[in-house]
Amino acid sequence: MISAGLLLHRERDGALEVLLAHPGGPYWARRDDGAWSIPKGEVEPGEAPYAAARREFAEELGVAPPEGDPLPLGEARQRGGKRVVAWALAGDLDPETVASSTFEMEWPPRSGRRATFPEVDRVAWVDVETARRRLVPGQVPLLDALVAALA
Repeated sequence: MISAGLLLHRERDGALEVLLAHPGGPYWARRDDGAWSIPKGEVEPGEAPYAAARREFAEELGVAPPEGDPLPLGEARQRGGKRVVAWALAGDLDPETVASSTFEMEWPPRSGRRATFPEVDRVAWVDVETARRRLVPGQVPLLDALVAALA
């Protein structure tokens, strides 16, 4: 299966910043470095990957992605084998406006109880070096592709 995502970027005080999303749920609650991601999700059968990237951005963040010319960043493979294809878009977004979709799971484990969690519990604008540290390692090549394309 392949996932598709959008890496939103902007310039602030002369420095490149990117918008990253922190996954929601109890397994990610105490993780920071190496846990953040670009907003992304699975491409549905018959769906164009860029259309999936825009749909997933809207579902995960609760706001539509900006319009504009997408910059293809290529494909990266995460440690578990998941393939992620991504595009960059210039734009701005207020992290306070994010309202993620939710998922349900048994929590605590083996309790028989179900709990609801946001898919994304927070988003943040970060500089490139912070993004390299926070991103899931398999997605760093997508960040590097953006930096190279904008150089």
